[in-house]
Amino acid sequence: MKKKEEENLENQDIEIRLLIEALYLKYGFDFRNYSKAHLKRRILNRFQISGLGSITEMTRRVVYDSEFTDQLLMDLSITVTEMFRDPSFYKALRQSVLPVLRTYPHVKIWHAGCASGEEVYSMAIMLKEEGLLHKTQIYATDFNPMIIRYAKKAQYPISRIKEFTVSYQKAGGKHSFSDYYTADDEKAKLNEVLRKNIVFANHNLVTDSGFAEMNLVVCRNVLIYFNKQLQDKVIGLFMESLPGGGFLCLGSKENLQFSSHYNAFEPVVDNERIYIKKYSS
Repeated sequence: MKKKEEENLENQDIEIRLLIEALYLKYGFDFRNYSKAHLKRRILNRFQISGLGSITEMTRRVVYDSEFTDQLLMDLSITVTEMFRDPSFYKALRQSVLPVLRTYPHVKIWHAGCASGEEVYSMAIMLKEEGLLHKTQIYATDFNPMIIRYAKKAQYPISRIKEFTVSYQKAGGKHSFSDYYTADDEKAKLNEVLRKNIVFANHNLVTDSGFAEMNLVVCRNVLIYFNKQLQDKVIGLFMESLPGGGFLCLGSKENLQFSSHYNAFEPVVDNERIYIKKYSS
């Protein structure tokens, strides 16, 4: 009995690998170096919802049914986010990074893996309060075109505004959070002034090149879904996108310690995973 269960699990893993390969061959979405546990959990969840008989049937649907593929891509997207997520990070950014950016005539920021946009708009609010938004260009990217379309709308359920407000206050917000949106019974829409300096774009960290001469790269809680090889590749992409003195911000469970690019950076606020790229000697 145990041997049969092990064989079934092995066959399931093979089916999942074939599904991932189909996504890559058909659509160019490369999940082959994502965390296997993350992929398996998300794929099995979609499998249970779908009512299909096997993962192999899911693969066929991926090849022939673009709407089903869109649903699966949403499952595989990293969409867990909120306004001013981890408020202490934003406090540290305000205190240790923005004073440096204030000395520049123009500021370029790359928000990689921006998901539904909440953290990008959090950055815009903070930049506005520090008098930097008018001279800043923010590039917000994600591989999923559907989530990018959602982020562009800058509309969020009114039910989330209370938690957003609390996080904004904890992050050192200088005004009332209600100054930054208009609301009806269902949704809150962020003000146009926060959106006009943000360019949303499709970008795949796995397959695409980086952006040149960024002053700040923010990619928080994305690398944890990659295997070690892909993590190192993406950190290299960020390193190439930053000049000496450029800042890199990772998530609370991510760090550079085991990266081959570790020596190219030094910590600014270590416990908040804020780093600065060293100048070339």
